[in-house]
Amino acid sequence: MVPLHVPVLLQEVLTWLDPRPGGLYVDATVGTGGHAEAILERILPGGRLVGLDRDPEALAVARRRLERFGEAVQLVQANFADLHYVLRALGIARVQGVLMDLGVSGLQLAAPHRGFSFRLAGPLDMRMDPASPVTAADLVNRLSEKELAELLRRYGEEPFASRIAREIVRRRPLSTTHELREAILRAVPRRAWPRRVDVATRTFQALRIAVNRELEALEQALPQAAEVLGLGGRLVVISFHSLEDRIVKHTLRRAKSLRVLTPKPIRPSPEEVRRNPHARSARLRAAERVEP
Repeated sequence: MVPLHVPVLLQEVLTWLDPRPGGLYVDATVGTGGHAEAILERILPGGRLVGLDRDPEALAVARRRLERFGEAVQLVQANFADLHYVLRALGIARVQGVLMDLGVSGLQLAAPHRGFSFRLAGPLDMRMDPASPVTAADLVNRLSEKELAELLRRYGEEPFASRIAREIVRRRPLSTTHELREAILRAVPRRAWPRRVDVATRTFQALRIAVNRELEALEQALPQAAEVLGLGGRLVVISFHSLEDRIVKHTLRRAKSLRVLTPKPIRPSPEEVRRNPHARSARLRAAERVEP
């Protein structure tokens, strides 16, 4: 059975997005459909949800999960950086709400062939869209030592970026997740290994972000989401690390058409973290369209 991604901060999403019957909503990162299912249950009768995702495997799961809603849901394989284009193609000018959950899904992490997890042996892939041209192996094996170190510092905030890059270059070519993790373990002094997270976490995060151009996509998607909101419409974003959260915070504050509803990010309760450790680093921010 395919593992479903447990929707993070579900009740908080419903509170801040405030989906209502008859409304038109967008789940811009629909994944396997956890948040979308809860939203659809609240917007019927008469409501409609458009779900976007880059990952065709996740969309296939979402279609099965949401098929009971029939024509009330429409799923599109697309990057949320193309949100405006997708909605225009569907003849949609304004929506009542947009949700973005920036986390990696359990489906992706549990699939060894996708290469997202250092805990599972698999190829160094990490592409959310398998049709994308660049894999993690391409970056690991083709970038110079200097370029690799800069990538790890920029996207992973890795304090041992230079040492890790040097060890990667020394061991190249690398082709599997376990080969990369072994290089990281050898590069980082054991006394410096973090207690709460695996020592390979920052490097894998950095490569995933670079492979999928995640921060660039987020910077493009947020203004589009603000633009398509109708008056009083809500934008809700869940981020999982400081780089994403910083972009979300500053973009919402700078947008003249939006009023920030969450001066400080909403965090998961201790109970939710116990049930779903993946939620530990989640931060939710919300804003409302206040100008036409």
